[in-house]
Amino acid sequence: MAAAGGGSSVNPFLSDSEEEEPRDGGGNDPGLGGPLSPQQHEEEAAVEVPGVLPGLRAAAPGEAGWAGPGAGEPPRVPVDALAAQLLRDQFLLTALELHTELLESGRELPRLRDYFSNPGNFERQSGTPPAGGAPGLWGAAGLGLLGGCELITEGGGDRAGSISTLDSLDFARYSDDGNRETDERVAENEVPLQERKNYKSSPEIQEPIKPLEKRALNFLVNEFLLKNSYKLTSITFSDESDDQDFELWDDVGLNIPKPPDLLQLYRDFGNHQVTARDVVDVAVGVEEDELEVTTPTLGSMPVFGVSQSTEQFLIVQKLEDQINALNSEKWSLTEQIRRLESEIDFLKNENFAVPVVCDLVHVPLSVPEDNGSYLDIRSSDNDSKHGKTEEISLSISAEADSKTPKDDTLNSLPSKDREKLPSCALSNKAAIHFDKPNRTLSPAFHQALLSFCRMSAESRLGSEVSRIADSEKSVMLMLGRCLPHIVPNVLLAKREELIPLILCTACLHPEPKERDQLLHILFNLIKRPDDEQRPMILTGCVAFARHVGPTRVEAELLPQCWEQINHKYPERRLLVAESCGALAPYLPKEIRSSLVLSMLQQMLMEDKADLVREAVIKSLGIIMGYIDDPDKYQQGFELLLSALGDPSERVVSATHQVFLPAYAAWTTELGNLQSHLIPTLLNKIEKLLREGEHGLDEHKLHMYLSALQSLIPSLFSLVLQNAPFTSKAKLQGEVPPIEVTRFPRPVSPLQDVATIIGSREQLAVLLQLYDYQLELEGTTGWETLLWVVNQLLPQLIEIVGKINVASTACVHEFSRFFWRLCRTFGKIFTNTKVKPQFQEILRLSEENIDSTAGNGVLTKATVPIYATGVLTCYIQEEDRKLLIGFLEDVMTMLSLSHAPLNSLKASFVELGANPAYHELLLTVLWYGVVHTSALVRCTAARMFELLVKGVHETLVAQRVVPALITLSSDPEISVRIATIPAFGTIMETVTQRELLERVKMQLASFLEDPQYQDQHSLQTEIIKTFGRVGPNAEPRFRDEFVIPHLHKLALVNNQQSVDSKRLDIATHLFEAYSALSCCFISEDLMVNHFLPGLRCLRTDMEHLSPEHEVILSSMIKECEQKVENKTVQEPQGSMSIAASLVSEDTKTKFLNKMGQLTTSGAMLANVFQRKK
Repeated sequence: MAAAGGGSSVNPFLSDSEEEEPRDGGGNDPGLGGPLSPQQHEEEAAVEVPGVLPGLRAAAPGEAGWAGPGAGEPPRVPVDALAAQLLRDQFLLTALELHTELLESGRELPRLRDYFSNPGNFERQSGTPPAGGAPGLWGAAGLGLLGGCELITEGGGDRAGSISTLDSLDFARYSDDGNRETDERVAENEVPLQERKNYKSSPEIQEPIKPLEKRALNFLVNEFLLKNSYKLTSITFSDESDDQDFELWDDVGLNIPKPPDLLQLYRDFGNHQVTARDVVDVAVGVEEDELEVTTPTLGSMPVFGVSQSTEQFLIVQKLEDQINALNSEKWSLTEQIRRLESEIDFLKNENFAVPVVCDLVHVPLSVPEDNGSYLDIRSSDNDSKHGKTEEISLSISAEADSKTPKDDTLNSLPSKDREKLPSCALSNKAAIHFDKPNRTLSPAFHQALLSFCRMSAESRLGSEVSRIADSEKSVMLMLGRCLPHIVPNVLLAKREELIPLILCTACLHPEPKERDQLLHILFNLIKRPDDEQRPMILTGCVAFARHVGPTRVEAELLPQCWEQINHKYPERRLLVAESCGALAPYLPKEIRSSLVLSMLQQMLMEDKADLVREAVIKSLGIIMGYIDDPDKYQQGFELLLSALGDPSERVVSATHQVFLPAYAAWTTELGNLQSHLIPTLLNKIEKLLREGEHGLDEHKLHMYLSALQSLIPSLFSLVLQNAPFTSKAKLQGEVPPIEVTRFPRPVSPLQDVATIIGSREQLAVLLQLYDYQLELEGTTGWETLLWVVNQLLPQLIEIVGKINVASTACVHEFSRFFWRLCRTFGKIFTNTKVKPQFQEILRLSEENIDSTAGNGVLTKATVPIYATGVLTCYIQEEDRKLLIGFLEDVMTMLSLSHAPLNSLKASFVELGANPAYHELLLTVLWYGVVHTSALVRCTAARMFELLVKGVHETLVAQRVVPALITLSSDPEISVRIATIPAFGTIMETVTQRELLERVKMQLASFLEDPQYQDQHSLQTEIIKTFGRVGPNAEPRFRDEFVIPHLHKLALVNNQQSVDSKRLDIATHLFEAYSALSCCFISEDLMVNHFLPGLRCLRTDMEHLSPEHEVILSSMIKECEQKVENKTVQEPQGSMSIAASLVSEDTKTKFLNKMGQLTTSGAMLANVFQRKK
């Protein structure tokens, strides 16, 4: 870059060759970029002589500014100290030039990069947008965003030297447009200022858009689309820009106020006026610890910092410079040591010697702290044009053709550094010799010749390609720069392939900002990561955490999770929830129990996606396994209750599998399992039962009871671990294996007792001692087991007595709970501790029979829960006999005491659901069939109705039908009547023709035998049975038997003299006809039986129930109309009676009238039921 004189005019559009002559005539070094500031004295510029900047190439003999080895050299100033001084004195343009040159040479300085990348450093103090700008600033490669920086010249005339220097930069070189020819450029003095600006900012030559520029423009474009009603386009645009929130300007990241909208910017374009005063209006953003006092360039600029005396300021400045110099020297020495060590290792590993040639190499004296070492494959002549000097320059230059290159190179270095140099200061990687041609061509001709190779080192990518890293640190720096440009261009489906590269770079990169950017890329790598991509990212996060330790995990990974906790895509939130659990082992313990726990709690309460809440629950379980703050116990309990009450089955299942066992383990360690957790859940169940006298909340009961059931393994493990024999439990010799069926199958490995104890071998030893202790030594001093026996069991049995026996769900839940409890604690415990307590409550003996009220306990849910939850735990012969005897005793006692049979029915329903107990139940019923008491036989007949639906047809034919036929000929009429529902159920469920014929004959005998003609209860039972099974029965049975007999019963009821009996029969007939009206009925059957039966029924209802008569009249009218229509049209055999018989108006009237009646709910439910 040419140095610019005070008022000289430099044409930025001239080619490099055309600028050669002015450069040769200048007195300043080409790599320094001109004077520091127009206000600076000439003696201040002496600081910038070639020997000052570490890492920059010294001038060769013959070049301007070369003083030779004998000349007196000024003191060396580190680049970082010089940069700090320039920023401190607000020589911003000079600092910018220095930053540009360092950037081009690949040695970016963090101080300058951070300063020029911060838009806040360039905000206008007045808050108004700039009136004019320097478009050239935006074109400089790597300058960052100069948000409000403004350079204004006086009427476009002579500009300050530093400003001219900026314009002298060939910004077009850094464009990705490599096809332009040099003749496109025109002289600056031939083009007006406005046209020159337009040319520089034209699309063909402007720099690629910066990230913050893109976000700002995206915001303005989206705002324009919304304001102009392009809503669908705005939605699409928002989806494609998923990493940006278009509702907040602050999300853009620019520390400036929101600009006007896009329309206003367009209208104001071209109206910018250039003021007539040379002013620099900037805000200086140097850190406080680096800048004690700020000296403004202009008197009108405000002063930042604390004002101090000049003497104090000079002392501080001197100390800072010394610190920077020492740090730079320290790093340089460390780098030299590392290189020498790597060279030694390399030489040890190589068996042959590589020829080492040092005559083409410039050895670095110091290395900037923020950059690694590079091999530069670009020519040194090209480097000199751009003010770039690399540590290692392999080039074709004038030095390459000199007779004594080594001497010249060494003479150009300070004497002290020459003394420190080893015989060869390069590692073997750079010690490469190239054959020199035996030609006399000039270096310029060589350079011009090589220019036709079409290499591209001017663009960002070309710059990276031309530099080859030769150390681990430089590789990391290169990856940190390149990865943000690589990721967006990789297919979404293959981006997970970049995860190792991103993580490795994020682990080893020295810059915190770059690491943060890389981790941000990792979490935003895939727009909606699927079930295969998320585990890959999580694996990478865990590997990163293991590598960097808890401090960096907290500082770098957790913020990425926090940023996406409310992301619009559930897959991203799912990734956050899973990350919290996966990273839990690698976080500081204070963070686990505070920040991470709060994040998961927020997601559990607020997230609407079931999958996300499920992942949250699993992560909470992991957190509970690592948390050690007792103060968080109550918060964990509240989270447990929230999770158990979640509306999603997935979340509840995850709670039982992960969260609850992990929380129970922590509760056990705190000693709260028996003192708080289980008693609290029991108290909540009791409270539900007290408040649910008029309607029990079965969902909450299931929630609490299932939680108790999941706690049984933890409770048993606590009993084993606190037993008197625990100290004796040592693994010695062979351990007897645990039976496969010893424990119920766990729903999760965390509920496996062996997992909780530690191993199956240890559990086997403990179980052996446990059984021995219970059987022979007793429970004295065994506090945990005594709590189960003396507190838990009595409270549970008391709760069981309070639940509604008619609630099948409640009975089933408690039955499963007791079954798991007894199976987990073992057979000895069940026989000696559980059964005696139930038997004491039930008191099954003949003396307890009360002929009026019956034994109250036998009518409660205690009976089915004891029968199905305790007596079915073990299936040996003695256990089966005990169950059969208990059921027989209950059936006998309930029958003899005329008590409700609900508890016995509940037992049969629960046991009948398992085919293994069908034979056992039939044995119990046969006991009732042959019992001497008619009451017991009647009960047995009614129990067959419950059993028929689940029993196989073979058993029905062999065991059920014979028993029912036996009872149907019983001397007691009540017993015979009790068999009718069971016969009807057989007609509804069985398909065997022979079996159906036997049942049909038996029912026909009830209807046609004269001895039953006046049996009102029998007729009522038959009509109810027909109405219940008719719609689902075999069609032939319905057409040939049910409907004709209903017709006969309706005719007989017309002659009934007792109004109460007549109304009772008529009401049941109405319900039966209502149920059958939804079935397909043939025309002959409709005319001969169905319609006549309805008319007979209407006759009864006219006198006894007018409201029923209205419905019947409507039904009869519709049936008659359909019959008439059928005679005209072709019959439609597949048409259902519901569609062909009842019109919309009739159905509406029918349903309205039905709602006014007080008929049986069970029968009304069958009105519109189709055949299954």
